[in-house]
Amino acid sequence: MSIMNYDLTAMKNVDIRTVDPSTLANLHDLQIDFDLPVAEKATAYLEQIKNSYCFNCGDVIVKVSYAETTTSIEDCMEGFYRSLRS
Repeated sequence: MSIMNYDLTAMKNVDIRTVDPSTLANLHDLQIDFDLPVAEKATAYLEQIKNSYCFNCGDVIVKVSYAETTTSIEDCMEGFYRSLRS
C-alpha cells in the first residue's frame, strides 16, 4: 500500500488506551539507510512506521499530536527547559 493511501484522520485518532500494541510498529525495528536522500529516508520511515502518530518505542506506546500554532518546536522546547529551572 502506498503511503498516500493511508487515512491520516484514523491514524491521528488512535486511542493509546485501547490500541493493541502488537499492531503498532516499533521504532527499534526500523531499518533506514541513512545514505539515501532525505525524501527517500522519509518515505522508508513512513512505509515502516505505518502510523507516524502512534507507534511503539521499545515497550512504550508513543502518541504524537501537533498543535495548530505558529510557535516552533525549538521555542516550545526552550520554554519547557526554562520551566524546569523554576
